[in-house]
Amino acid sequence: MDSQDGARERAAREGEAGTRRTDSHPLAREGGTHSARLGPAERSAALARMSDPAHELDLIVVGGGVVGSGVALDAVTRGLSVGLVEARDFASGTSSRSSKLIHGGLRYLEQLNFDLVREALQERALLLQRIAPHLVRPVPFLFPLTHHVWERPYVGAGLTLYDTLGFSTGLTRGMPGHRHLSRRRALRLAPALRKSALTGAVQYWDAQVDDARYVTTMLRTAASYGAHIVSRTQVIGFLREGERVTGVRVRDLESTAEYDIRARQVVNATGVWTDEIQEMVGGRGQIHVRASKGVHLVVPRDRIHALTGIILRTEKSVLFVIPWGRHWIVGTTDTHWSLDKVHPAASRQDIDYVLDHVNAVLSVPLTRDDVEGVYAGLRPLLAGESEETSKLSREHVVTHPVPGLVMIAGGKYTTYRVMAKDAVDAVAHGLDQRVPPSCTDTVPLLGGEGYQALWNQRHRLARSSGLHVARIEHLLQRYGSLIDEVLALVREDPSLGRPLSGADDYLRAEVVYAATHEGARHLNDVLTRRTRISIETFHRGTAVAQEAAELMAGPLGWDDEQVKREVEYYTKRVEAERASQEQDTDQEADAIRLGAPEIVPVGETTAKRPAAKRG
Repeated sequence: MDSQDGARERAAREGEAGTRRTDSHPLAREGGTHSARLGPAERSAALARMSDPAHELDLIVVGGGVVGSGVALDAVTRGLSVGLVEARDFASGTSSRSSKLIHGGLRYLEQLNFDLVREALQERALLLQRIAPHLVRPVPFLFPLTHHVWERPYVGAGLTLYDTLGFSTGLTRGMPGHRHLSRRRALRLAPALRKSALTGAVQYWDAQVDDARYVTTMLRTAASYGAHIVSRTQVIGFLREGERVTGVRVRDLESTAEYDIRARQVVNATGVWTDEIQEMVGGRGQIHVRASKGVHLVVPRDRIHALTGIILRTEKSVLFVIPWGRHWIVGTTDTHWSLDKVHPAASRQDIDYVLDHVNAVLSVPLTRDDVEGVYAGLRPLLAGESEETSKLSREHVVTHPVPGLVMIAGGKYTTYRVMAKDAVDAVAHGLDQRVPPSCTDTVPLLGGEGYQALWNQRHRLARSSGLHVARIEHLLQRYGSLIDEVLALVREDPSLGRPLSGADDYLRAEVVYAATHEGARHLNDVLTRRTRISIETFHRGTAVAQEAAELMAGPLGWDDEQVKREVEYYTKRVEAERASQEQDTDQEADAIRLGAPEIVPVGETTAKRPAAKRG
């Protein structure tokens, strides 16, 4: 194994080489003083900087999901020096496998949790109007009524309260209020519903987001303010001075080199891996997290004839039918999960549960043949006395189990910014300096500034770029005002302006951009998270794997052997997922899913690869 000094020197050399490669590229561009790119050169430079023995960070964040990313952005915009490490790809766990909704949670009103709903709705308004107008957008939902007398006033009162709580100081809801509909009017909006399945309906509005894209954009924003951001870097231990935690020891999973990263405070934001990190540090566990599995199906838009999303009651929770481009997302389940946390598997039972519940109201039932994609995520729920995961808390908790370490867990995607603020407040308490208050309620994410003006100019952009206006709209809703960076790739190489063969919603330029700017290290990162090809196509990405890998090869320095390895790994992953979804139980599905090998970088073999645990 390399010594730390040797590993650091190698990272520095790689960083210099990467800088020579990427800075010569016509798209190389700085965000303020610091680079907003998360490409290979920036990764190497960040590792070298964080592991410099003469350099101590104020804060190192463990975990690159929505909460960890939020902590990094909150801390760096308060003036702290910040690093973030993630064991796999950014948002590779829960934060890329949600229902993709930014919402208050109607069901929490029934639990009388008004504070949680109010907080979430205030955050929804901030995200829609100020922080990420290019990534978060309104979406309507139809709530079918099934009882003639009591249900309409009951649901109406709840939605009136929901709308009222959605107001916050200085902001409006940013979307219409709810409205009552007769059965005839409801069926005009959603002809797919069986007439006998409803007596009327109420329509209300929430918001949605591409969860993984949001996380990547937030990390790039943090990097633009000076945070050091590195994926595929696993925490394997904590540095200690007596009782105090003084940093982390990490392994670069791309090279197996190990580094010490010194920091005055460490924040653990690893979600469902919280208990494992507590065990690693040796402190008495103050937070206990249980994982709840949520399975979603993706079906073509033409299979459900409706102009609005739909929300249905189930015996355990609620089921959403969510508009998603040319598709619908249908879900979710809510079951306890105690098996592999890296690759939670959906079983046949999970898929049948979702299909059975949505088919109860559809005039033309869905079948398994209609399912384009399936994904399973784990909710990190704070454990309580109840055995039902739907009853466990969605509140969040921040603790200081040992000096120098802050733990945060629980919560929900919508309230990530409040969670991050609370965690950095705890960090500030542990630092012997004055730290300014959080300002992330006024900090737009990259691409948000100027988005509306560019949206208004989208026809002009289409003419000047030679792309159809529908393509420009697609790019604006994914990159906002960063669209110029993607279009610059197309100007340099017009072939990148063509769509991917077999996934024509996405341009070839988007694959290159994911590698040069968005921190994608492997093919799976691009097909599963930077794009959603893995769940939006019946082939689940296998038909475009070769083309995408070849596009990534240049920016990432892959040879033909690595391109072949990436495609083989991705293909085996899809095969394992398909096979697991034919199994009847969680245990059988988990065993099949674990049969797919982990990807290995250039120059490694499976035999040399260390087991990857969350860190």
